[in-house]
Amino acid sequence: MDDIAADAHRILGHINGGRVLDVATGRGGFIAFLADGLADYDEIVGIEIDADRQAAFEAATARRRGVRFVLGDFLGTALELGSFDTVAVSDSLHHFDDPVPVLRRMLDLVRPGGWVVVAEMYRDGQTDAQLTEVAVHDWMAEVDPATGGVHRPTFTRAEIVAMVDALGLEDIRTLDRRNLLVDPHDADAVRTIADVIDRYAAKAGDHADLARRAPELRARLAEVGVHEATILVLAGRRSGSKPERSSGYAAVQGTSLG
Repeated sequence: MDDIAADAHRILGHINGGRVLDVATGRGGFIAFLADGLADYDEIVGIEIDADRQAAFEAATARRRGVRFVLGDFLGTALELGSFDTVAVSDSLHHFDDPVPVLRRMLDLVRPGGWVVVAEMYRDGQTDAQLTEVAVHDWMAEVDPATGGVHRPTFTRAEIVAMVDALGLEDIRTLDRRNLLVDPHDADAVRTIADVIDRYAAKAGDHADLARRAPELRARLAEVGVHEATILVLAGRRSGSKPERSSGYAAVQGTSLG
């Protein structure tokens, strides 16, 4: 079992996933975390508003059993209340105008006693190399709205916890996933972030105040390098018919983003 699968099992291994919904699934990157981590599942449905991501989703999940893509707007698509046993969202809350209605709808769609899973990168408590990714992401969150998209800066850890707390979930487990052991100047990682900077510099176009940030970010990348920002994963159970209850948050140790 690799480090990512081990982390997934640590926080999700006690959950029989049943019918799973992955919100704003994108290219299906979180499907592996769910499939490898859950004790079992019947099917995983990924819902995504961008049709251009379906091919990548299907390629990424081709060897996974019971996985399918649904094209639609999560907040606008008709879905039966309480029709899922597990509802998850990963690295997407900051892509909505307001994450609160997203989380409330997730709660409505999961059955009583079912599970809500939230994974989101955060901005505070990061190393210098991790702050490179945070800085690039914050710049992206300025470029996208200026060019007609929706993007927010990353949240703090406390903000993510508070949003999940507001759902009134029980038996919540948390996992902070990070990997600081790799070389921050790893060629592939640096190239990936450099490509993002180049793409967004072109997207900034005539917004000179935004475009001029690109050289600063490239210089930081060359000097400091980059590590992925820490991701907070929370899994909690909707109140209702339930197994034996524990109270409060249980922290699960995790070390790898892979």
